Amino acid sequence: MCTPCCVSQLACCCGSAACSCCCNCCPKIKQSTGTRVMYALYFLLVTITCVVMMSPTVEQVMRDHIPFYSQLCEKMNAGENCKTLVGYSAVYKVCFGMAIFFLLSALFTIRVNNSTGCRAAVHNGFWLLKFILLVACCAGGFFLPKEETFLEVWRYIGAIGGFLFLLIQLMLLVEFAHRWNTNWSSGVKYNRLWYGALALVTLVLFSIAVGAVVFMGLFYTHPNPEACVLNKIFLGINGSLCLIISLLAISPCIQKLQPTSGLLQPGVISVYVMYLTFSAFSSKPKETLNIDGVNTTVCVFPFNAGTESDKKIVTAVGTALLFGCVLYSCLTSTTRRSSAALRVCRNSEPETERARCCFCFGDDTDDYDEEKTGTGQNVVYDEREGTIYSYAYFHFVFFLGSLYVMMTVTNWFHFDDHKIEKLLDGSWSVYWIKMASCWVCLILYTWTLVAPMVCPKRFEA
Repeated sequence: MCTPCCVSQLACCCGSAACSCCCNCCPKIKQSTGTRVMYALYFLLVTITCVVMMSPTVEQVMRDHIPFYSQLCEKMNAGENCKTLVGYSAVYKVCFGMAIFFLLSALFTIRVNNSTGCRAAVHNGFWLLKFILLVACCAGGFFLPKEETFLEVWRYIGAIGGFLFLLIQLMLLVEFAHRWNTNWSSGVKYNRLWYGALALVTLVLFSIAVGAVVFMGLFYTHPNPEACVLNKIFLGINGSLCLIISLLAISPCIQKLQPTSGLLQPGVISVYVMYLTFSAFSSKPKETLNIDGVNTTVCVFPFNAGTESDKKIVTAVGTALLFGCVLYSCLTSTTRRSSAALRVCRNSEPETERARCCFCFGDDTDDYDEEKTGTGQNVVYDEREGTIYSYAYFHFVFFLGSLYVMMTVTNWFHFDDHKIEKLLDGSWSVYWIKMASCWVCLILYTWTLVAPMVCPKRFEA
């Protein structure tokens, strides 16, 4: 049993065979899904490396526990205590290598429409060789000439790519909200329990949104009219906009053209907008107010005044959310349904929606050829007749995701002396980016509601 498994893994690493687990108890996996998961693991590995490079805590642990650490750094020409391998400049170089890897992959797979060609075989296999290429690209970033010029130019390229990725992320959120409502609404005609599930989830979402408004009103505003003025203004604006889009979603003019439009979609959007608002308030530099002759910090999250362990918990949660959002955006933005949503047009797929609790990654009812290995996880070959997603666009989204991770981990334009432990600390650039993201998200959702009225021919069935 061990020998066939080793042979299959060798064929996966050095050939075009699909990757799978050696365990028989694992559920079957589609070839297209396995390929995307492998690229996501590459992406996650480099992202974790970047997080480690921005952490003085990890650097100190390595210095204390690795024997002859200083001598090893000197032999690698990495500077005293490996200074060239840590900090924002090292993250820029590593992310440059990862971005180049995915950009070259995108150019290599342009106009690949079937999985039988040599380029498709390289995309779906040869994982060991591609891993070596990825490591070589990341290492090559440390040997670029004119480092200062490179860092300055790459910073602005990263900002542009990061903004584009953030826009794709917001569009996918809007698509996710519409798809959730459509999927569960399709089950109402067969089982009324789906109607109860829709009502329950909608109630929970709006309860969270209202609770978030109350929470931020208590902790991020102050009775003094001169304190936290921006927080008061933007909390009122964002809360009002969420109420407006909720009323718009159930208005007769929208219901006439979009019968499935309901309160679930604005509930999802409202929760996300409130999260971004909270994240923006948390990212705002601390504000002090003179109260009874004492300078007091006001409008801060309770954890900010707590212990270091509290800050570590908040940072860990923020980093996990970053990983989750980036991976979800990269993996789902290349499906046919999501690609149609990004073009803001009606999906050309037939309306064969089946209500399911887990609907994010497609239906498993399609008939595909299945390879029964008998010694490991069964692989479903779902691309025999053609590719089910754009390979080039898939790699391009990961290219943009690399730039977004680079800018986020280094705190965008406030990169000097930044540490990963201060991921959620104050920064005006992060504050305005997150606040602008709220408004872009609301604008995108509003456009999906009014677009059928503005461009009716584009949305004709």
